[in-house]
Amino acid sequence: MNLEWDMSLLKWTRAPEKYVVDDKRIEIITQPHTDLWQRTYYCFRNDNAPLLQLETSEKYFSFSVRTAFESKRRYDQCGIVMYIDSENWLKASMEYENEKIQRLGTVVTNNGYSDWSSTDVDASIRSMWFRLSRRGNDFCVENSADGLNYSQMRICHMFNAVDVIPFGIYACSSEDSSFKAIFTDMEISECKWLAHDGQQPDEEN
Repeated sequence: MNLEWDMSLLKWTRAPEKYVVDDKRIEIITQPHTDLWQRTYYCFRNDNAPLLQLETSEKYFSFSVRTAFESKRRYDQCGIVMYIDSENWLKASMEYENEKIQRLGTVVTNNGYSDWSSTDVDASIRSMWFRLSRRGNDFCVENSADGLNYSQMRICHMFNAVDVIPFGIYACSSEDSSFKAIFTDMEISECKWLAHDGQQPDEEN
């Protein structure tokens, strides 16, 4: 696998006004009213969150990162992203809800429509690891409290992730808010989402 996390190759999509990028960490100060969402349920479309990504044609790999955050208002969020264009992307993040809970979840957007799956976790959590794995057009998203033991969050198919894809990190504040998100321990490895060895696929008719 000829792929590694190289800070010099990262590219911003909508760079935030305030950020720091060095050899070991990335800090983003979010701007108010920034988000990623397309159509479903809420009807509105938001496509203005800052993204810092690396491009690859590698079909099998895993990317992991540790996030630390000072979120404080509803929908403050940060995590990993795979953003092809405004209508085709996925993200996984910790999203602040209130003083009691946060939403640990994923959003998958195919052909201009988003869906959101989440679970409630304690609002006192201030750090989370995320891992994105690719096997062709299919992706697995996982989370971990310690960077060692990961739990599956989502498996999905991205119809437009055909060859070269961009992937990386993001942070945003959907409402009138701003917070600091810190990303460290970024690593690219051989695909840790192993091939399925259970039920055989159906035969094509």
